[in-house]
Amino acid sequence: SDQAHSSVDKAALIVGCRLRKIVSDSDCVMHGEQVEAAIVEDRAQGLIPFFLVGTLGTTPTCAFDDLVTVGRVCEKEHIWMHIDAAYAGNAFICPEYQHLLNGIEYAESFDFNPHKWMLVNFDCSAMYLKDRTHFIDAFNVDPLYLKHSFQSSAPDYRHWQIPLGRRFRSLKLWFVFRAFGLDGLRSYIRKHIQLGEHFTKLINKDERFEVVFPAATQLGLICFRLKNSP
Repeated sequence: SDQAHSSVDKAALIVGCRLRKIVSDSDCVMHGEQVEAAIVEDRAQGLIPFFLVGTLGTTPTCAFDDLVTVGRVCEKEHIWMHIDAAYAGNAFICPEYQHLLNGIEYAESFDFNPHKWMLVNFDCSAMYLKDRTHFIDAFNVDPLYLKHSFQSSAPDYRHWQIPLGRRFRSLKLWFVFRAFGLDGLRSYIRKHIQLGEHFTKLINKDERFEVVFPAATQLGLICFRLKNSP
């Protein structure tokens, strides 16, 4: 949508394909109706829609795209739906926020960043795939000098990405899990959300300011402005 992260623009430049941004509603949410209309328009111009990025927790306002309606359109039109939950995805370790994942079953891939809200230092992203063979088949380059005796017994992540090598990012994630545990991480996220709720109350008590996009406050992102400002 027009609220997607700039990394979507960069990805389109790398791939060399056209990018169309779906206009979101007044709450910065993308809906299936707008997606379906855009698909019809694109195909009428001879274009081939094939990939859509939905966002759970947009960068500006922490808005959540309507995955159910968008996902149904993508499923019907055979379009890959990727979910970007870079910030908000961390909160889904708390059961009370997992309802925000409604519609995730339509996604082919899902990504979130533990370095944003899970006490992991930069950089660390987690990617989930419904069918990993799509990645492996696309990136599989297997010359003789890269073959090894463990190919059939362990994942070979050079087939999952553009570069051949990768840093051992999972180690720092493992240490965080061991040091804080699930309860500790949940407590950390809940504390931040409580602080956001407290800050919202302070803003609402101040006659100079007003909260905008109040739905964003559910995960600790507080958007506010001076009253009567443009």
